[in-house]
Amino acid sequence: MNEELSLTVIILVAAILLLQSIFLFLDARKRNHNYWLWGIVGLIQAPMPTLFYLVFVRKIFRRSNDS
Repeated sequence: MNEELSLTVIILVAAILLLQSIFLFLDARKRNHNYWLWGIVGLIQAPMPTLFYLVFVRKIFRRSNDS
């Protein structure tokens, strides 16, 4: 039973990392950023590369100039 649990966890973690990497690669390529870098970094760990990409590259928390 322990082997089944660990195999399930390994498959789940691998799927999360692969999906994150694909998202970062495709979005960075669409926006002309270093897409190979972001794709490789997305394979290393989750969720920090996605958070860094969204905050520092995409700048999702921009200040609006409405005032």
